[in-house]
Amino acid sequence: MTRLPIEHGREVIFHFTIKLMDDSVADSTKMAGKPAKCRMGDGNLTANFEACLVGLKAGDEREFVLEPEDAFGQPNRDNIYQVDATKFIGDKPEVGKIFTFPQSDGTELPGIVRAINEQFVTIDFNHPLAGQQVRFAVEILEVNP
Repeated sequence: MTRLPIEHGREVIFHFTIKLMDDSVADSTKMAGKPAKCRMGDGNLTANFEACLVGLKAGDEREFVLEPEDAFGQPNRDNIYQVDATKFIGDKPEVGKIFTFPQSDGTELPGIVRAINEQFVTIDFNHPLAGQQVRFAVEILEVNP
């Protein structure tokens, strides 16, 4: 059987590790012991992450450095909100803590507490890795039609 190259529409099963430039691990399927699975072009990966995978085959291992614009983007000031402190009932906000906020479509949006004062809690809805250059290491396990 020939090894299929990764291309649009193909299913890919792979391990990935996302590291910051100081070598700290931000996310890893290997740590969880469960590989990722997606179909190229299905929207699970950004176009920039997919572009790193195109042409790789089962058994390939690669590492790519992605600039912030190619990974999780730059932080957007419009994604930072001041929330009335009285809205936090029961679960006390602390800087660095992640809260989820229900959306009208039934999903939940995570936000990180960045600051607290007597009146407001500052919540950052940017991706936690926004503005970071990252290393994206992959190990391709399977490529299926």
